[in-house]
Amino acid sequence: MRMRSYTLHLPIDARPGESVGLDRAVLVPDGFAWPAFAFGVLWFLFHRLWIAALIVLVGFVALAGIGHMLGLPPGIATLVTLLASWLVGLEASSLRRWTLARRGWPARDAVIAATAEEAEARALNRWLDSSAAAPRAPFPAGPTRRTEPVIGLFPAQEIAR
Repeated sequence: MRMRSYTLHLPIDARPGESVGLDRAVLVPDGFAWPAFAFGVLWFLFHRLWIAALIVLVGFVALAGIGHMLGLPPGIATLVTLLASWLVGLEASSLRRWTLARRGWPARDAVIAATAEEAEARALNRWLDSSAAAPRAPFPAGPTRRTEPVIGLFPAQEIAR
């Protein structure tokens, strides 16, 4: 059975242990998006990703225009279009997560499950478990500062005599 990771997105004002707003929770699968590869701009429009849809549309039109200007044979033009569609399929989930975060729906949790239904159940159960600690930030709060000078990649060494 193939396991897949999913991210749970909730509004910024949602609090762990509360069920307010869970009916609007969005679960985004990680990995290659075959529908985005096959349908391109239509997939982005279906998910209401207007800016990403516009960028993909402009990219495909520019790619077609450049191919036409260079006089590429139809086989090569098809291959280039398939490669561009492959890139769209690879990055579609990331663009969806970026858009949700930009709209005020950051990733609140990540789960690994075999199916979307199992991932939804796990994520929502973890969210509603009020005894669990609040989800931690995925990255440290900020850079750390060193007090001793650093030369190159290594801290300065004292020479013992």
